[in-house]
Amino acid sequence: MTVSSKNIDAVRRRLRAEMPVAQRWAYFDHAAVAPLTAPAAEVAKTWATEAAAEGDTVWPEWSRRVEALRGLAARLIGADQDEIALVPNTTYGISLVAEGYPWQSGDNVVTLADEFPSNAYPWLNLESRGVETRRVPTEEGRLDLDALFAACDARTRIISISWVGYATGYRHDVDRIVERAHERGILVMLDAIQGLGAFPFDVRRTPVDFLAADGHKWLLGPEGAGLAYIRREHLDLLRPFGVGWHSVVHSHDYTRIELKLKRTAARYEGGTQNMVGMLGLGASLELLLDLDIANIAAAVLDITDRASDRLQAFGAKIVSDRRPNRRGGQQRSGIVAFELSGRDPLAVKKHCLTRKVVLSCRAGRLRISPHGYNNEEDLDRLIEALESFA
Repeated sequence: MTVSSKNIDAVRRRLRAEMPVAQRWAYFDHAAVAPLTAPAAEVAKTWATEAAAEGDTVWPEWSRRVEALRGLAARLIGADQDEIALVPNTTYGISLVAEGYPWQSGDNVVTLADEFPSNAYPWLNLESRGVETRRVPTEEGRLDLDALFAACDARTRIISISWVGYATGYRHDVDRIVERAHERGILVMLDAIQGLGAFPFDVRRTPVDFLAADGHKWLLGPEGAGLAYIRREHLDLLRPFGVGWHSVVHSHDYTRIELKLKRTAARYEGGTQNMVGMLGLGASLELLLDLDIANIAAAVLDITDRASDRLQAFGAKIVSDRRPNRRGGQQRSGIVAFELSGRDPLAVKKHCLTRKVVLSCRAGRLRISPHGYNNEEDLDRLIEALESFA
């Protein structure tokens, strides 16, 4: 779906009005830790006031709103509410699969050599159980699908891959990966943290088996509050770990000790949740869904395309693949990695902070990751900060 420039500008203005950070900073670091939306901040303040003044008398209302978040998360990815687990982070969501799958010695999992550690260590930790982790090299984040599947064999049980690579922002063609994996009887685990909130994703159209994402990046929520998706048909496949009072159907009957697990993904949640974090994430999700993720995606691609053009004009080398999306490779994302010849990336980053411009260093390069509310004024400040670096 094509979004008009008029709609992009309208969405950008509406989202920017809900981002207090934009009043002081040109913030280009959403792929690291995003600033909170105004609604999320307000919810957190209200929770703190209520928790201090009222104690747990307000707990039932908080719990009701956390359950509403489960519905919002399901709506975000086109899932059923029963397929959503509310988790503290992406690592936990991936570990649900890594630790819960019924592995046999000699099995293997295939992932990429340049994955973020959260999508490497849970699989490497299976070595003691006789499970091999095969890490497929990429070329500056670009994946050769033939190489990916050449690494698979009859004992490959899971392919675990990031939707968007954190270092260069390459957006993988998950549709084709899932199609080819399922033809071979291989399940797919998707680390969606660098795409969810910036781009639409529908688990019915792209039938990944598992998905996880923390809320503190493109979803503009607090740290420690995220979501995991377990396709309904796999609920009994994964052995729950960290089982607690929240995992069972009679969760509020503390005197009844009977391991009767919930028939939903909530069985994987264990115990007490990060209530304030979940409430804040729910507030940001409501805002993003109201704006429509497709509109946000158009705004993100618009600002990253313009940023790439201006950085190149300044003399930067763009490392990220910025080719338009096409069948066989959905390259562009909200991440742009670049190099400035002869300039130390860490020194440049520190200098930019003195100019109220926030960006990152990853893999020895500078990285910007603007969201849909970033505008031309922010780009002006970025270029000015780079120009003033001695």
